[in-house]
Amino acid sequence: MAQISVRNLEEDAVERLRIKARLHGRSLEAEVRDILERSSRLSREEFIAFADAMKAEIRDRNGGRLLPDSTPLVREDRDR
Repeated sequence: MAQISVRNLEEDAVERLRIKARLHGRSLEAEVRDILERSSRLSREEFIAFADAMKAEIRDRNGGRLLPDSTPLVREDRDR
């Protein structure tokens, strides 16, 4: 598992997180982990935007084609 460190967080924010953690019956670390895990989930719109960006990147790397041409590989496999 990865670890991160958050610097320069306002003390008021830490105190509010401690309150939330107590309300949910867990440690401050567990509360922050839960908040980060929930907030890191991509919405449908974010996922679509990410997929579109990746599609454009792949197309750019492959000379304008979305996927490389597999015809030569299929032909080679058939000739075996």
